[in-house]
Amino acid sequence: MLTINRRAANALGFLACVALMGYALYAQHVLGLAPCPLCIFQRVAVMAVGVLFLIAAIHNPSSGKGSIAYGVLIDLAALVGIAISARHIWIQAQPPGSVAACGADLDYLLEILPVTEVINKVLTGSGECGKVDWTLLGLSMPWWVLISLVVLGTSAAIVNIAARPK
Repeated sequence: MLTINRRAANALGFLACVALMGYALYAQHVLGLAPCPLCIFQRVAVMAVGVLFLIAAIHNPSSGKGSIAYGVLIDLAALVGIAISARHIWIQAQPPGSVAACGADLDYLLEILPVTEVINKVLTGSGECGKVDWTLLGLSMPWWVLISLVVLGTSAAIVNIAARPK
């Protein structure tokens, strides 16, 4: 069985999430790439994963049950982000004009609709979410978020569920 320093590994997961959010904010404020509603939801998922990694690192449970709980919680948050990223990737793959534009931004929707309706409306996607403004190695930002969350979720499972503490 794999032996690992759980606290350090969870702290590393937290720092990876900080780096992802740092780049997202750089892309928004320096590169001028305004996030669409699905991008914002992906950011929330990355922040949730990061906060859970941080709590796991600080708490550093000695029991197997505690670390398993953190692993499961981190993986659930990562899976939500993966699902949102996959939806975003699917919307970007549709032919231009085939996905209707929503017409209102997220702030306005939150002012006039209940949160559950806003979440439903955003997850059904909109035309603005189909626009690809940025790529790296031919992959758009939702692809990189999906890949990052798969890696983070896998590492959370290995570190908190499969590995023995050092």
